[in-house]
Amino acid sequence: MSKPLRIRFENFLAVRRYAAKTKEAYITAVVGLSQFYHASPDSLSNEQIQRYLQHLIEKRRLAWSTCNVYFSAFQCFYGIFLEWPACFFSIPPRPRIHKLPMLLSIEEVQRLIAASGNLKHQALLMTVYSAGLRVSEVVKLRPHHIESSAERMMIRVEQGKGRKDRYTILPENLLVMLKSYWREYRPGFWLFPAADPKFPLPIGTAQHIYYNAKKKPA
Repeated sequence: MSKPLRIRFENFLAVRRYAAKTKEAYITAVVGLSQFYHASPDSLSNEQIQRYLQHLIEKRRLAWSTCNVYFSAFQCFYGIFLEWPACFFSIPPRPRIHKLPMLLSIEEVQRLIAASGNLKHQALLMTVYSAGLRVSEVVKLRPHHIESSAERMMIRVEQGKGRKDRYTILPENLLVMLKSYWREYRPGFWLFPAADPKFPLPIGTAQHIYYNAKKKPA
């Protein structure tokens, strides 16, 4: 990571008022990625970033919480700082057992999203993977949480982990999908409502959408 690029990223984090520990962790993550490939991080591809995340989980066996810091750092660096139009890299949800599950490849994620012929299901799955959301977070999204102005391009997550509010990236391709979904479904209070629109989609239903898509042949 070149010194000018690092300084620009450090200044960006400072202007956005990231905490000192978060800034240090994000810089460390991006520098580590750059050193792994012996290349400037702004020259890497989605596939290379995904392989590095897989390396952290499967080879270095880092804790999920640590991998999540790397993932958040890359979302910030590529999605917000460099303004990439699409960030197709992910880590698995926090496991309930000590062993971390295998990462889905980018091709598997794309196939999973395409497997459902239902636009609402595709929009939900793409939101989970593109924005790095938990199932419990995606079902509680409301339309006004999608901040799609050119200056923002972010998703507000209210009462997420630890009952804290946070922001995550809104990739351009996800915004296109959500606009198509909005035009067809016109959701009201909840972005992804249940059969009764007064309530959000149940977590169990969202999980079934994932499992059903996963079972479908390529």
